Amino acid sequence: MQYIRSIIFNILMYLWMPVVGLAYLPFAIASPEGARAGCTAYARSTIWLLEKVVGLRCEIRGQAPSGGVLIAAKHQSFLDILLIWVAIPRGFFIMKSILKFAPILGQYALRLGCIPVERGKRSEAIKKMLGEVRSGKRDDGQLMIYPQGTRVDPGRHLPYKVGTYALYDQLGQACVPVATNVGVFWPKRGLLRKPGVAVVEFMEPIPPGLNRTAFMALMEQRVEEGSNALMVEAGFPAERLPGMAEVAAGS
Repeated sequence: MQYIRSIIFNILMYLWMPVVGLAYLPFAIASPEGARAGCTAYARSTIWLLEKVVGLRCEIRGQAPSGGVLIAAKHQSFLDILLIWVAIPRGFFIMKSILKFAPILGQYALRLGCIPVERGKRSEAIKKMLGEVRSGKRDDGQLMIYPQGTRVDPGRHLPYKVGTYALYDQLGQACVPVATNVGVFWPKRGLLRKPGVAVVEFMEPIPPGLNRTAFMALMEQRVEEGSNALMVEAGFPAERLPGMAEVAAGS
């Protein structure tokens, strides 16, 4: 029965996306705020559908940032994107340059202030963004990045990429680590969506000015320890989590 509910939810989620996208497209073209409103409407309605159809309730913990910061988040499924998005006022991403040509999606991304970059030219794009912020051509906001570069299943560990430090160093802003357990309920692969409480948690910010070694170690520690604690809370076996087996054995 849960599998049938999951299939129904997935069908509704993907059918609803172009409906909202087209409905808000004139507003998105007219104003960045129109694009933001459309994305928020889709995210909130999808989260509502998730609880009503699948029985998966969502929760946001910690202090979501409102000023200009870098957000470094654990990425386990599409759901953590939605939850972070609805929690912050002015989020945007670095995206592959080719995506700006995608129908509807590209228009929304550009209107939101996402930064299209070509391979090897991220530094140039960040410098341009910083110049636009200083000159008043664009608002500051919350730049979101996934330090491991892809979705990571619970129980698996991938290295954290140093590109996150490059952004942190160039921006000169604090970095807010974000932990999550959404992969326990909405896995990277497959259609099944499980009932429970999916959480994203904004952790203590890392102040600007740290060197690469100190920053990378602290960011990974906060994201991993926070995510592990949330996954154990959700019922995921501690012994299957990297670094938690010893804790479980000693408890």
